[in-house]
Amino acid sequence: MGRNKIRHFSLEEKTKIVLALLKEDSTLVELSSKHGVTSKTLQNWKRQFLENASVAFDPSKIVSVYKDEIETLKHQNDELAKALGKTTVERDWAVVLNQINNIRQRIVRQTPTMIETTKFGIPVEQRVEYWV
Repeated sequence: MGRNKIRHFSLEEKTKIVLALLKEDSTLVELSSKHGVTSKTLQNWKRQFLENASVAFDPSKIVSVYKDEIETLKHQNDELAKALGKTTVERDWAVVLNQINNIRQRIVRQTPTMIETTKFGIPVEQRVEYWV
């Protein structure tokens, strides 16, 4: 037995169905069966349509909402970019300092050192070499 596939309606399709519902030429049940949508879904679409109907007469309202959201997102993006830049610089410095430290350690290991010791009160120089 086959399952019912969920159908996704475009915004235009939803609008046409809701307008047909508002014209009251067909009942909710008739439109529901005609388009394969539950009555509850049609009622939700109608409610959403009516709640947002004022936007059709004042599109600047939507634009201002999106402008505010865009500004907020730009600010967040700038803050994240600054944090990323700071972290990148810190990482780069850590890498450089680590390389310098490694070079210094190799130089110390490869350079013969002079150790002064005293034996019976007489200074003695002893050459010690470390080769790694």
